Amino acid sequence: MTILSLHFRTLAVASASSYFVHLLKVSSSTPFSFQHHIPDCLVLGKVSESIMGKEADIDQMREVCSKEACEFVSRKRLSDNIIPHILNLYASKATPKDFQIYAPDASFEDPLMCAHGVKQIKSAFYSLSKVFAESKIVEYSIKESLTSPGKGEILIDNKQYYKFLGRNIDVVSLIKLHVVEGKVVRHEDWWDKKPLWNRETVKLPLVGRLIEITRRGSMLATHAMMGFGKDPTM
Repeated sequence: MTILSLHFRTLAVASASSYFVHLLKVSSSTPFSFQHHIPDCLVLGKVSESIMGKEADIDQMREVCSKEACEFVSRKRLSDNIIPHILNLYASKATPKDFQIYAPDASFEDPLMCAHGVKQIKSAFYSLSKVFAESKIVEYSIKESLTSPGKGEILIDNKQYYKFLGRNIDVVSLIKLHVVEGKVVRHEDWWDKKPLWNRETVKLPLVGRLIEITRRGSMLATHAMMGFGKDPTM
């Protein structure tokens, strides 16, 4: 290779380099973009992928929302549909609808009486307004648990207020509701949070049996006086 040819090659490389630098400067100072030269089919493909990705995101969001809705429904408490009616019963504001929370063969017990069936339960609570000038649950807190599928227990730690012959009476109580398939099958009211006396909870079974008979007699007398569970006329 001669010195002259080497000199020409050096000049060619330098010129090409200068031209390339000039192109870069021009492209940076003008709105020219290499994307303008991308084939339309490739651009459309990218747009389609973007749309499909967004649709997948939307489907995923819908799935998450559906799961959250199901979890919200499953988190609904047993007591949500029961407590408002219990409050009406103890406030002497009971209506026939309030007793629909009970199963047909449900029972109710407190230290004074023992009711079997919805009609006797009606007599027990309809009688409150006949005895007390005022009655209501003034404070309460709720705990509930599922004992088995379709079965649960609701515990209402509460304070009851009664007005009797001008006297104010406060009763601390624990209401226990046994629920099966959304219906109350057993309702117990433990005054002072102490278990009800019966043949199983007292030391002498005979004494417990006499207490049970007394409470049943009190219930039957109340039941007769209240028209055997007849709903009051509105």
